[in-house]
Amino acid sequence: MLINLGMYESMIAEALRPGILFYLSGLLSLLAGLAIVNLHNTWCADWRVIITVLGWLMTTGGIIRIVVPQVAIAIGSSIYSGHVPTVVIALIVGGLGAFLGIKGYMRPQRG
Repeated sequence: MLINLGMYESMIAEALRPGILFYLSGLLSLLAGLAIVNLHNTWCADWRVIITVLGWLMTTGGIIRIVVPQVAIAIGSSIYSGHVPTVVIALIVGGLGAFLGIKGYMRPQRG
């Protein structure tokens, strides 16, 4: 995302327009979030709770995009209003992806 920042900014701007793409992204987010919540609804005090929280955020975001798309578009437009938020979000997503990738593929400790 950081290498092709201009392309991602134009894709985000296009995705924030009302239409079938916005509805479809909400539907896919809802389905993926429900699958995560259904299979991994683990509320514990370690790193695995991140997966559960992401599942609930995806479910909630999907519902909002389907039921009240004008609210989701207003929120998304205010978040992605400039160049800096895209860089910050790319760094957060990259860091979170790296962290979960390392944790997910680590060998379990035997104790």
